[in-house]
Amino acid sequence: MTDGTGGTTGAQRWGRRSLGFGFFAQGVAFALLVTRIPALQDQYGISDGLLPVFLAAVPILAGVGSVCTEQVVKRVRPSQVLRWSQPVVLLALLGAGAGESLWEVAVALGVFGLSVGALDASMNMLGVSLQRAYGRSIMLGFHAAYSLGGIVGASLAWVGAHWDLSLFVSYLPVVVVLVPAALVGSRWYVDGEAVVAGKGAPGQGGGIVFRMLLPLCLVMTFAYIGDSTVSNWSAKYLQDVLGSSEQLSTVPYNVYMVMTLVGRAVGDVGVRRYGAVAVVRMGSVVAAAGFGVVAVAPGPWVGMLGFTLLGLGLCVIVPQTFAAAGRMFPGDSDAAVARLNIFNYVGFLVGSPLVGALGDAWSYRGAMLVPMVLVLVTLVYAPSFGPGADRYGGRHERPRAVDVGPGGDGV
Repeated sequence: MTDGTGGTTGAQRWGRRSLGFGFFAQGVAFALLVTRIPALQDQYGISDGLLPVFLAAVPILAGVGSVCTEQVVKRVRPSQVLRWSQPVVLLALLGAGAGESLWEVAVALGVFGLSVGALDASMNMLGVSLQRAYGRSIMLGFHAAYSLGGIVGASLAWVGAHWDLSLFVSYLPVVVVLVPAALVGSRWYVDGEAVVAGKGAPGQGGGIVFRMLLPLCLVMTFAYIGDSTVSNWSAKYLQDVLGSSEQLSTVPYNVYMVMTLVGRAVGDVGVRRYGAVAVVRMGSVVAAAGFGVVAVAPGPWVGMLGFTLLGLGLCVIVPQTFAAAGRMFPGDSDAAVARLNIFNYVGFLVGSPLVGALGDAWSYRGAMLVPMVLVLVTLVYAPSFGPGADRYGGRHERPRAVDVGPGGDGV
């Protein structure tokens, strides 16, 4: 899948740009949903007791969508799944903002959950296969586009809330712009070529061995427990525990998102130079340090430093986990990514209630130590991000650079 001169083809470069835009659009859509949950609750009169049911249903259905995608891509290329799931996600978002009755938002969020699972899985499938074609780390760049989309989406949500716009009015311009743009961009998606080497061997076309994939599933879960802790508890923690103003309490999540963007924007360079194992270890240590700083912070500004470290540390783990699954099972990378993607939602489901329960029963400072320990466990599983036994050449990079295809000279 190269141009014969050791470089990439024009189709691959266009595929990389269009997929990056797909990640960006997904970041916008997800941020617009999660940052306006209070407005959705008010619009539909959802009680405090019923709200957790709605919030839990989305990631559960997303997991179902990811499982279904594993089966669908056996017959339909991942690019086709992505091409049609992305508009459905955006239209479901608009539907969630347009209704009046409880059943309407339930249907809209159900469609959103199922389609976002298919979208997340197919996006990362294409990212893994493109990375293999490039022969160097580019996965963090796609997730940087997602982070940028999240920042844009959160900013648009703030504008809508500031001007007291209805959800439908807030969402409509975004959907009108992104749906046709995503459909046009989907023309350049590039599907990966099948990898058949050592047919029948685990990870080489012989099916997924869950025992081999399990360490990556745990890392994905721990990373999303950390991420959901920041997204759900950073504002409350800064205000209630560290005594910040209400206005200042909104800043940590924005700082966290900006740091994920910065870390992912430069992270591929680190992976190429030092390998994925080293980058994941460093990210785990930095993230754990961030939770530690948050737990012992004497005031809001030190707490802000902790959330800054969290963004820089956690941001590299998830993209490299998807890439590692693709390397581990090059002949079944789509299935490996789909199964691994489920644990994204497991972590999201577990993280928020776990911290809340520990905070109520013990203390919120103590609760921050739990995701810190879980992130540190990633160090134990770091070797799973390492290279396999196969090689496909090093024409793209320095000899010590990370190989991101089916095996190679280090990860």
